[in-house]
Amino acid sequence: MIELKIAEALKDCVKALYNLDIEIDANSVLRTNREFSGDFTIVAFPFVKAAKKAPEAVAAEIGDYLMDRLAHFTTISGISSSLAAFNVVKGFLNLTVAPNFWLSFLQQHQSDAHFGFMQTQECEPIIVEYSSPNTNKPLHLGHIRNNLLGSSIARILKACGKNPVKVNLVNDRGIHICKSMLAWMRFGNGETPESSGIKGDHLAGKYYVEFDKQYKLQIAQLMAAGKSEEEAGKCAPLLLEAQDMLRRWEAGDAEIRTLWQKMNSWVYQGFEDTYRRMGVSFDKTYYESDTYIAGKALIEEGLQNGAFYRREDGSVWVD
Repeated sequence: MIELKIAEALKDCVKALYNLDIEIDANSVLRTNREFSGDFTIVAFPFVKAAKKAPEAVAAEIGDYLMDRLAHFTTISGISSSLAAFNVVKGFLNLTVAPNFWLSFLQQHQSDAHFGFMQTQECEPIIVEYSSPNTNKPLHLGHIRNNLLGSSIARILKACGKNPVKVNLVNDRGIHICKSMLAWMRFGNGETPESSGIKGDHLAGKYYVEFDKQYKLQIAQLMAAGKSEEEAGKCAPLLLEAQDMLRRWEAGDAEIRTLWQKMNSWVYQGFEDTYRRMGVSFDKTYYESDTYIAGKALIEEGLQNGAFYRREDGSVWVD
Protein backbone atom coordinates (compact mmCIF):
# COMPACT_ATOMS: atom_id res chain seq x y z
CA MET A 1 0.00 0.00 0.00
CA ILE A 2 1.58 3.27 -1.12
CA GLU A 3 0.22 5.18 1.90
CA LEU A 4 2.18 2.84 4.17
CA LYS A 5 5.42 3.46 2.27
CA ILE A 6 4.92 7.22 2.47
CA ALA A 7 4.16 6.93 6.21
CA GLU A 8 7.37 4.93 6.79
CA ALA A 9 9.39 7.51 4.87
CA LEU A 10 7.70 10.34 6.82
CA LYS A 11 8.64 8.68 10.12
CA ASP A 12 12.28 8.51 9.02
CA CYS A 13 12.04 12.09 7.76
CA VAL A 14 10.91 13.71 11.04
CA LYS A 15 13.48 11.62 12.93
CA ALA A 16 16.29 12.80 10.66
CA LEU A 17 15.18 16.45 10.39
CA TYR A 18 13.66 17.19 13.80
CA ASN A 19 14.83 14.32 16.01
CA LEU A 20 11.21 13.28 16.54
CA ASP A 21 10.74 9.58 17.29
CA ILE A 22 6.98 9.13 16.95
CA GLU A 23 4.62 6.50 15.59
CA ILE A 24 3.27 7.37 12.14
CA ASP A 25 0.95 5.01 10.27
CA ALA A 26 -0.90 5.01 6.95
CA ASN A 27 -3.77 6.97 8.53
CA SER A 28 -1.46 9.98 8.66
CA VAL A 29 -1.39 10.03 4.85
CA LEU A 30 -4.62 11.59 3.59
CA ARG A 31 -6.21 11.65 0.15
CA THR A 32 -5.75 15.12 -1.33
CA ASN A 33 -8.89 17.22 -1.62
CA ARG A 34 -10.12 17.48 -5.18
CA GLU A 35 -9.65 21.24 -5.38
CA PHE A 36 -5.86 20.87 -4.93
CA SER A 37 -3.20 19.23 -7.08
CA GLY A 38 -1.85 15.96 -5.72
CA ASP A 39 -2.72 12.40 -4.75
CA PHE A 40 -1.83 12.28 -1.05
CA THR A 41 -1.54 14.95 1.65
CA ILE A 42 0.56 15.20 4.81
CA VAL A 43 -0.32 17.73 7.52
CA ALA A 44 2.84 19.51 8.69
CA PHE A 45 1.41 21.25 11.77
CA PRO A 46 2.29 18.43 14.25
CA PHE A 47 5.99 18.97 13.47
CA VAL A 48 6.12 22.77 13.60
CA LYS A 49 7.04 23.05 17.29
CA ALA A 50 10.00 20.68 16.99
CA ALA A 51 11.18 22.27 13.74
CA LYS A 52 10.81 25.80 15.06
CA LYS A 53 9.80 26.94 11.59
CA ALA A 54 6.67 28.19 9.86
CA PRO A 55 4.23 25.50 8.70
CA GLU A 56 4.93 26.28 5.02
CA ALA A 57 8.67 25.88 5.55
CA VAL A 58 8.21 22.59 7.42
CA ALA A 59 5.98 21.20 4.68
CA ALA A 60 8.47 22.21 1.97
CA GLU A 61 11.35 20.66 3.91
CA ILE A 62 9.50 17.39 4.34
CA GLY A 63 8.55 17.47 0.66
CA ASP A 64 12.20 17.79 -0.42
CA TYR A 65 13.18 14.91 1.87
CA LEU A 66 10.43 12.62 0.61
CA MET A 67 11.15 13.45 -3.03
CA ASP A 68 14.71 12.26 -2.49
CA ARG A 69 13.83 9.29 -0.27
CA LEU A 70 10.98 8.08 -2.45
CA ALA A 71 12.63 8.82 -5.76
CA HIS A 72 12.61 5.09 -6.38
CA PHE A 73 11.03 2.63 -4.00
CA THR A 74 9.41 -0.77 -4.21
CA THR A 75 5.94 -1.26 -2.79
CA ILE A 76 4.76 -4.30 -0.91
CA SER A 77 3.47 -5.64 -4.23
CA GLY A 78 6.89 -5.28 -5.86
CA ILE A 79 5.98 -2.33 -8.08
CA SER A 80 8.63 0.32 -8.62
CA SER A 81 7.47 3.91 -8.34
CA SER A 82 8.46 7.49 -7.56
CA LEU A 83 7.03 10.80 -6.46
CA ALA A 84 6.64 13.12 -9.40
CA ALA A 85 6.13 16.42 -7.57
CA PHE A 86 4.84 18.14 -4.47
CA ASN A 87 3.20 21.45 -3.61
CA VAL A 88 2.59 23.27 -0.35
CA VAL A 89 -0.66 24.97 0.61
CA LYS A 90 -0.04 26.67 3.98
CA GLY A 91 0.80 23.75 6.29
CA PHE A 92 -0.40 21.02 3.95
CA LEU A 93 2.05 19.03 1.82
CA ASN A 94 0.42 17.58 -1.31
CA LEU A 95 2.31 14.74 -2.99
CA THR A 96 1.84 13.64 -6.61
CA VAL A 97 2.70 10.03 -7.45
CA ALA A 98 4.41 9.42 -10.79
CA PRO A 99 2.23 7.89 -13.51
CA ASN A 100 4.48 4.83 -13.82
CA PHE A 101 3.29 3.64 -10.39
CA TRP A 102 -0.36 3.52 -11.47
CA LEU A 103 0.55 1.97 -14.85
CA SER A 104 2.73 -0.72 -13.27
CA PHE A 105 0.09 -1.43 -10.65
CA LEU A 106 -2.60 -1.85 -13.32
CA GLN A 107 -0.39 -4.09 -15.48
CA GLN A 108 0.35 -6.36 -12.53
CA HIS A 109 -3.22 -6.74 -11.27
CA GLN A 110 -5.54 -6.26 -14.24
CA SER A 111 -5.76 -10.00 -14.95
CA ASP A 112 -6.50 -10.90 -11.32
CA ALA A 113 -10.28 -11.31 -11.14
CA HIS A 114 -10.11 -11.51 -7.33
CA PHE A 115 -7.82 -8.56 -6.67
CA GLY A 116 -8.87 -6.71 -3.52
CA PHE A 117 -11.15 -9.50 -2.29
CA MET A 118 -11.06 -10.34 1.39
CA GLN A 119 -11.44 -13.86 2.69
CA THR A 120 -14.90 -14.48 4.11
CA GLN A 121 -14.60 -13.64 7.79
CA GLU A 122 -18.22 -13.59 8.91
CA CYS A 123 -20.57 -16.57 8.87
CA GLU A 124 -23.67 -14.53 9.72
CA PRO A 125 -25.63 -14.33 6.44
CA ILE A 126 -26.72 -11.01 4.96
CA ILE A 127 -29.87 -11.40 2.87
CA VAL A 128 -29.90 -9.37 -0.35
CA GLU A 129 -33.28 -9.64 -2.07
CA TYR A 130 -33.69 -8.41 -5.63
CA SER A 131 -35.53 -8.92 -8.91
CA SER A 132 -38.75 -10.29 -7.30
CA PRO A 133 -40.86 -10.18 -10.48
CA ASN A 134 -44.45 -11.11 -11.27
CA THR A 135 -45.03 -14.06 -13.57
CA ASN A 136 -47.67 -12.36 -15.73
CA LYS A 137 -45.22 -10.29 -17.82
CA PRO A 138 -41.55 -9.90 -18.74
CA LEU A 139 -38.92 -8.18 -16.64
CA HIS A 140 -39.03 -4.44 -17.37
CA LEU A 141 -36.73 -1.44 -17.03
CA GLY A 142 -37.31 -1.19 -13.28
CA HIS A 143 -36.12 -4.79 -12.88
CA ILE A 144 -32.87 -3.96 -14.69
CA ARG A 145 -32.08 -1.30 -12.09
CA ASN A 146 -33.20 -3.60 -9.27
CA ASN A 147 -31.15 -6.55 -10.55
CA LEU A 148 -27.96 -4.57 -11.10
CA LEU A 149 -28.20 -2.87 -7.70
CA GLY A 150 -28.91 -6.13 -5.85
CA SER A 151 -26.23 -8.10 -7.66
CA SER A 152 -23.67 -5.31 -7.19
CA ILE A 153 -24.39 -4.99 -3.46
CA ALA A 154 -24.03 -8.76 -3.03
CA ARG A 155 -20.73 -8.77 -4.90
CA ILE A 156 -19.37 -5.81 -2.90
CA LEU A 157 -20.34 -7.54 0.36
CA LYS A 158 -18.62 -10.73 -0.81
CA ALA A 159 -15.47 -8.81 -1.73
CA CYS A 160 -15.48 -7.25 1.75
CA GLY A 161 -15.43 -10.66 3.40
CA LYS A 162 -19.13 -10.81 4.24
CA ASN A 163 -21.54 -13.69 3.63
CA PRO A 164 -24.30 -12.42 1.32
CA VAL A 165 -27.21 -14.67 0.36
CA LYS A 166 -28.87 -13.59 -2.91
CA VAL A 167 -32.63 -14.12 -2.70
CA ASN A 168 -35.37 -13.79 -5.31
CA LEU A 169 -39.00 -13.69 -4.13
CA VAL A 170 -41.26 -14.43 -7.12
CA ASN A 171 -44.86 -13.22 -7.11
CA ASP A 172 -46.34 -16.21 -8.95
CA ARG A 173 -49.97 -16.08 -7.80
CA GLY A 174 -52.85 -13.63 -7.58
CA ILE A 175 -55.46 -11.95 -9.75
CA HIS A 176 -52.86 -10.53 -12.16
CA ILE A 177 -51.59 -14.05 -12.91
CA CYS A 178 -55.14 -15.25 -13.52
CA LYS A 179 -55.74 -12.42 -15.98
CA SER A 180 -52.94 -13.68 -18.22
CA MET A 181 -54.15 -17.26 -17.85
CA LEU A 182 -57.77 -16.41 -18.64
CA ALA A 183 -56.85 -14.34 -21.69
CA TRP A 184 -54.70 -17.21 -23.01
CA MET A 185 -57.59 -19.65 -22.47
CA ARG A 186 -60.03 -17.33 -24.25
CA PHE A 187 -57.91 -15.91 -27.06
CA GLY A 188 -54.69 -17.93 -27.27
CA ASN A 189 -55.76 -20.76 -29.58
CA GLY A 190 -53.11 -22.97 -27.98
CA GLU A 191 -50.22 -20.61 -28.74
CA THR A 192 -46.91 -21.57 -27.09
CA PRO A 193 -43.38 -20.10 -27.11
CA GLU A 194 -42.37 -22.87 -29.50
CA SER A 195 -45.25 -22.38 -31.93
CA SER A 196 -44.98 -18.59 -31.93
CA GLY A 197 -41.24 -18.05 -31.53
CA ILE A 198 -42.05 -15.61 -28.73
CA LYS A 199 -39.99 -15.67 -25.53
CA GLY A 200 -42.07 -17.28 -22.75
CA ASP A 201 -42.31 -14.27 -20.43
CA HIS A 202 -43.19 -12.03 -23.39
CA LEU A 203 -45.94 -14.46 -24.40
CA ALA A 204 -47.52 -14.32 -20.92
CA GLY A 205 -47.23 -10.54 -21.04
CA LYS A 206 -48.96 -10.49 -24.41
CA TYR A 207 -52.06 -12.09 -22.89
CA TYR A 208 -51.97 -9.84 -19.83
CA VAL A 209 -52.22 -6.92 -22.25
CA GLU A 210 -54.96 -8.72 -24.18
CA PHE A 211 -56.97 -9.17 -20.98
CA ASP A 212 -56.80 -5.44 -20.28
CA LYS A 213 -57.84 -4.66 -23.85
CA GLN A 214 -60.90 -6.95 -23.72
CA TYR A 215 -61.75 -5.84 -20.19
CA LYS A 216 -61.89 -2.19 -21.26
CA LEU A 217 -64.14 -3.12 -24.18
CA GLN A 218 -66.57 -4.81 -21.78
CA ILE A 219 -66.53 -1.78 -19.48
CA ALA A 220 -67.36 0.47 -22.42
CA GLN A 221 -70.26 -1.80 -23.42
CA LEU A 222 -71.67 -1.83 -19.88
CA MET A 223 -71.37 1.94 -19.60
CA ALA A 224 -73.22 2.28 -22.91
CA ALA A 225 -75.98 0.16 -21.35
CA GLY A 226 -76.33 2.65 -18.49
CA LYS A 227 -73.93 1.52 -15.78
CA SER A 228 -71.45 3.91 -14.14
CA GLU A 229 -67.76 3.41 -14.85
CA GLU A 230 -67.20 2.12 -11.33
CA GLU A 231 -70.10 -0.35 -11.57
CA ALA A 232 -68.98 -1.50 -15.01
CA GLY A 233 -65.43 -2.05 -13.79
CA LYS A 234 -66.63 -4.26 -10.94
CA CYS A 235 -69.14 -6.39 -12.85
CA ALA A 236 -67.41 -6.85 -16.21
CA PRO A 237 -67.73 -10.59 -17.01
CA LEU A 238 -64.03 -11.00 -17.78
CA LEU A 239 -63.00 -9.67 -14.36
CA LEU A 240 -65.58 -11.81 -12.58
CA GLU A 241 -64.26 -14.85 -14.41
CA ALA A 242 -60.67 -14.00 -13.44
CA GLN A 243 -61.74 -13.67 -9.80
CA ASP A 244 -63.47 -17.03 -9.99
CA MET A 245 -60.29 -18.52 -11.51
CA LEU A 246 -58.29 -17.22 -8.54
CA ARG A 247 -60.72 -18.82 -6.10
CA ARG A 248 -60.47 -22.11 -8.03
CA TRP A 249 -56.66 -21.86 -7.92
CA GLU A 250 -56.74 -21.32 -4.15
CA ALA A 251 -59.07 -24.32 -3.83
CA GLY A 252 -56.52 -26.47 -5.70
CA ASP A 253 -58.56 -26.96 -8.90
CA ALA A 254 -56.49 -29.42 -10.99
CA GLU A 255 -57.30 -27.82 -14.36
CA ILE A 256 -56.41 -24.31 -13.23
CA ARG A 257 -53.28 -25.46 -11.41
CA THR A 258 -52.06 -27.33 -14.49
CA LEU A 259 -52.50 -24.27 -16.70
CA TRP A 260 -50.82 -22.09 -14.05
CA GLN A 261 -47.80 -24.41 -13.91
CA LYS A 262 -47.54 -24.51 -17.71
CA MET A 263 -47.63 -20.75 -18.25
CA ASN A 264 -45.33 -20.10 -15.28
CA SER A 265 -42.79 -22.52 -16.74
CA TRP A 266 -42.75 -20.41 -19.92
CA VAL A 267 -42.15 -17.30 -17.88
CA TYR A 268 -39.39 -18.85 -15.73
CA GLN A 269 -37.50 -19.92 -18.83
CA GLY A 270 -37.78 -16.39 -20.20
CA PHE A 271 -36.59 -14.94 -16.89
CA GLU A 272 -33.61 -17.30 -16.80
CA ASP A 273 -32.57 -16.26 -20.30
CA THR A 274 -32.64 -12.61 -19.20
CA TYR A 275 -30.78 -13.24 -15.93
CA ARG A 276 -28.10 -15.19 -17.78
CA ARG A 277 -27.59 -12.37 -20.29
CA MET A 278 -27.33 -9.85 -17.44
CA GLY A 279 -24.91 -11.99 -15.42
CA VAL A 280 -27.34 -12.11 -12.50
CA SER A 281 -27.86 -15.16 -10.29
CA PHE A 282 -29.51 -16.18 -7.02
CA ASP A 283 -28.67 -18.52 -4.16
CA LYS A 284 -32.33 -19.11 -3.27
CA THR A 285 -35.65 -18.45 -5.01
CA TYR A 286 -38.84 -18.24 -2.97
CA TYR A 287 -42.33 -18.40 -4.51
CA GLU A 288 -45.32 -16.57 -3.13
CA SER A 289 -47.45 -19.61 -3.93
CA ASP A 290 -45.45 -21.46 -1.24
CA THR A 291 -45.59 -18.71 1.36
CA TYR A 292 -48.98 -17.01 1.03
CA ILE A 293 -50.72 -19.63 3.19
CA ALA A 294 -48.47 -18.70 6.12
CA GLY A 295 -49.31 -15.05 5.53
CA LYS A 296 -52.99 -15.84 5.32
CA ALA A 297 -52.85 -17.60 8.70
CA LEU A 298 -51.23 -14.54 10.26
CA ILE A 299 -53.95 -12.29 8.84
CA GLU A 300 -56.64 -14.54 10.25
CA GLU A 301 -54.92 -14.49 13.62
CA GLY A 302 -54.77 -10.69 13.46
CA LEU A 303 -58.49 -10.53 12.72
CA GLN A 304 -59.23 -12.71 15.73
CA ASN A 305 -57.14 -10.64 18.17
CA GLY A 306 -58.31 -7.28 16.81
CA ALA A 307 -55.03 -6.16 15.23
CA PHE A 308 -56.79 -6.11 11.82
CA TYR A 309 -60.36 -5.41 10.80
CA ARG A 310 -62.48 -6.35 7.79
CA ARG A 311 -64.47 -3.85 5.73
CA GLU A 312 -67.85 -4.48 4.13
CA ASP A 313 -66.24 -5.45 0.81
CA GLY A 314 -64.29 -8.23 2.55
CA SER A 315 -60.90 -6.50 2.40
CA VAL A 316 -58.69 -6.66 5.52
CA TRP A 317 -57.19 -3.46 6.95
CA VAL A 318 -54.86 -2.39 9.73
CA ASP A 319 -54.78 1.00 11.46
